[in-house]
Amino acid sequence: MHQGDKYRIGIVGATGYVGMELVRLLGRHPGFRITALTSVSYEGRPFSEIYPAFTGVMDQTLRTADPDFLASACDLVITALPHGVSSEIVPRLLDRGLRVLDHSGDFRFRDLATYENAYRLRHPRPELLAEAVYGLPELHREAIRTARLVANPGCYPTSAILAIAPLLTDGLIDADRLVVDSLSGVSGAGRQSAVAYSFCEAAESSRPYGVVGHRHTAEMEQEISALAGRPLELVFTPHLVPMKRGMLTTLYAPFAAATDTVTAEELYERFNSYYKYETFVRVLPPGQLPDSARVTASNFIDIGVAVDQRMRMVKVFSALDNLGKGACSQAIQALNLMTGYPETAGIDQIGIPV
Repeated sequence: MHQGDKYRIGIVGATGYVGMELVRLLGRHPGFRITALTSVSYEGRPFSEIYPAFTGVMDQTLRTADPDFLASACDLVITALPHGVSSEIVPRLLDRGLRVLDHSGDFRFRDLATYENAYRLRHPRPELLAEAVYGLPELHREAIRTARLVANPGCYPTSAILAIAPLLTDGLIDADRLVVDSLSGVSGAGRQSAVAYSFCEAAESSRPYGVVGHRHTAEMEQEISALAGRPLELVFTPHLVPMKRGMLTTLYAPFAAATDTVTAEELYERFNSYYKYETFVRVLPPGQLPDSARVTASNFIDIGVAVDQRMRMVKVFSALDNLGKGACSQAIQALNLMTGYPETAGIDQIGIPV
């Protein structure tokens, strides 16, 4: 540790939405100090020139992502890069003794073939897949503490996996017939100039995309299969909705054949018991359902349950901020575990109510 007993943190790919949110959140963390910000597009310019809201707060000059410089300036590095790019630079950082938390999909998969099929890429360092820890604290807390490489989960998988997990323990549902629908704010597509994500195209419009073979499907299936102790598959459809940030996911799960009946109250007790020690998972009582606005700019995920007795179907709803619990604040939750800080340090703020 350096500089007043604070860990020195570098952010590679600092000018995307994820990088920006990391700067905002890390700036208030009691144990971390940002010592390096990198960007390909804006190298040599102050970070506050790209995001003027940071004027006088974060005026640090953006640099190239030189591994030797990062190794000298940082104790840990967060990479916020596209898939296929992270897999090239992350190994070079690890080789220089840095601990890394990566936001891409390049290290989330335990099986090489699954990764290459989902992302249509060849992995340059496949041996690292066995070492990387999937960074969902509610499931992999102890492994994250000692990890050298943590793969931050995708926003869609976080919202779905935490909604499904309590149902996979005792045969209440038919886990071979799971359906997941998710609605995401436009920031989930990243900071880009593509016409489809411009204001005039995205406002007053909702549309599905990636309806078959979305790469996050395999990520969800990996984690729920591990929880169930057997291979599971699911149907997943993402949708783009006209809001800047936020996500609402709905899970449909049929009763198992042997299940006579279950009530929303019983489901609430099951979920409440499963997550009773999880600060950032809020299980809503029967009759209350999640609203994405209530978790904006926070690390909370709100989960609500309902039962359709006529159709013998369980419905689970989850809401999170795709830049918060779906990305940046969840990354800081993992960094807290990696560095021994309280898990809530720097990310305990509530959402923006209005």
